[in-house]
Amino acid sequence: MKHRTLFKTLWNHLSKKQITLLVGARQTGKTTLMQQMQSKLEKEGKLTFFISLEDPEILQLLDEHPRNLFQVIPPYNNKKVILFIDEIQYLRDPTNFLKYHYDLNRDSIKFVVSGSSAFYIDKKFKDSLAGRKRIFILPTLNFEEFLIFKNRSEITSFINSGSIPEMYKSELQKWLNEYLLFGGYPEVVMEEELSEKKLILGEIADSYIKKDALESKLKYPDLYMKIFKILSSRSGLFNSSSIAKNLKIKYQTINTYVELMESSFHITKILPFYRNVEKELRKMPKIYLNDLGLRNYFVGNFKPIALRIDKGELLENFVFRRFYDFYSIDDIRFWRTQKKQEVDFIIQESRAYEVKYSKKAFNPSKYRYFETKYPDLPLNLIHLDNVLEINLKSNK
Repeated sequence: MKHRTLFKTLWNHLSKKQITLLVGARQTGKTTLMQQMQSKLEKEGKLTFFISLEDPEILQLLDEHPRNLFQVIPPYNNKKVILFIDEIQYLRDPTNFLKYHYDLNRDSIKFVVSGSSAFYIDKKFKDSLAGRKRIFILPTLNFEEFLIFKNRSEITSFINSGSIPEMYKSELQKWLNEYLLFGGYPEVVMEEELSEKKLILGEIADSYIKKDALESKLKYPDLYMKIFKILSSRSGLFNSSSIAKNLKIKYQTINTYVELMESSFHITKILPFYRNVEKELRKMPKIYLNDLGLRNYFVGNFKPIALRIDKGELLENFVFRRFYDFYSIDDIRFWRTQKKQEVDFIIQESRAYEVKYSKKAFNPSKYRYFETKYPDLPLNLIHLDNVLEINLKSNK
């Protein structure tokens, strides 16, 4: 049984009275993760129940009143119960439901709940749950998890360790090429046929992502998908006014739709780093896709990276995802001046990284101004040949 990295963290949180709230994009494996936890608990003799709110009868009953939960779960005779609830956002008022039971039953019921979209959770989980919950985000598989799902867990320790043994370099390059093309959705990773991988990504895009738009009652769900495609092909600096002008719609509409993409865990914004208020970009963010396979589906390109026009952008998006796996989003910035001088990533305001597809594409003279202005931020070059080797947790 293959466990996600988050499994251990979630398992340790079971001892806390706080509600364990697991969120993330659809199809990232939240239900499977909760079922694995339930299975381990049952093997240890713990009392558990699992409820899916995709069941309309259960949903209707719990919507009528929170106490109807005891019509759904069997009597537990004063034993401690671990209750798993899948798709909590389907409740009409999930905040009230969880607050009701947390305040009355937290000594006897431990809640582990999942939600597919932070859009609903942000809207419904109000301040009344402050201190009563802890949120955990489950993204698609990172590269180490990808290798574990490929039954190559023994080589994960070499990734970004500073040095990869020669005997593993070609194998890791092969796996990297697959990850760059098809990303980390678990079902996609486990599928061996390349044509099927593309079909699964199409299903995720056309069914599950569109479902975010439909359930949030966006006025133009097809426009949502169109904007998604534009962002995929323009990963990097985000200018809502420019996109709005091209689509002949209001930039506020673009911002609303992009916020939904972000709160549904499909994209991430990073903000600019600056110390010189007059000369450096301060407002315009950069946007990256959280899954490379989804990015390539919307771009309509599954060619190997060496054959692609967007090879630099694809590698940069991968590097972003690596940093996103290691650091909080507040620790990841980029630098750009009004004169369009740019460094791709500033990490923890302590070091800088520039991403180029090949080492020879890097021109040191272009970064002299940055190095003069910020001698305390050592600049590191990341390229295809060292992207798995360079230690991204230090300035080595």
